[in-house]
Amino acid sequence: MKNIKQLGIWLDNSRANIIEFATGDQQTKIINSDFTSNDRTETLQRSENAMHNKEQQKQETYYKNLSKIIKDFDEVILFGPTNAKNELHNFLKENHQFNDIKIEVKSADKMTDGEQHKFVSDYFTRFDFKTDSK
Repeated sequence: MKNIKQLGIWLDNSRANIIEFATGDQQTKIINSDFTSNDRTETLQRSENAMHNKEQQKQETYYKNLSKIIKDFDEVILFGPTNAKNELHNFLKENHQFNDIKIEVKSADKMTDGEQHKFVSDYFTRFDFKTDSK
């Protein structure tokens, strides 16, 4: 039987907390989006269209950075308070490299680190997915 690698990602449009599910101590790795409120202010002064284009480019880079992490896992839960989890899921569905990864999306409020770890632990314990050995 293959050892299944499971990952939880709590995210919004500016930050993602990466939580690898394991039996031992779970650590949170943080990935930040490069699009800041300063970017928004600067580009809005030029034009709303420029701001939108810059935001889209930075969000795509953010999702690409997350996808580099996700590709090494078998099962992933994306959760958080904003639409970013759905946007990332759609971004991943466009790439066939992620077809064999079981990816779920769940809504969740803002959470402390401890609440995020508990959410991931409860999720993977409750839905104890097992895949056939490959």
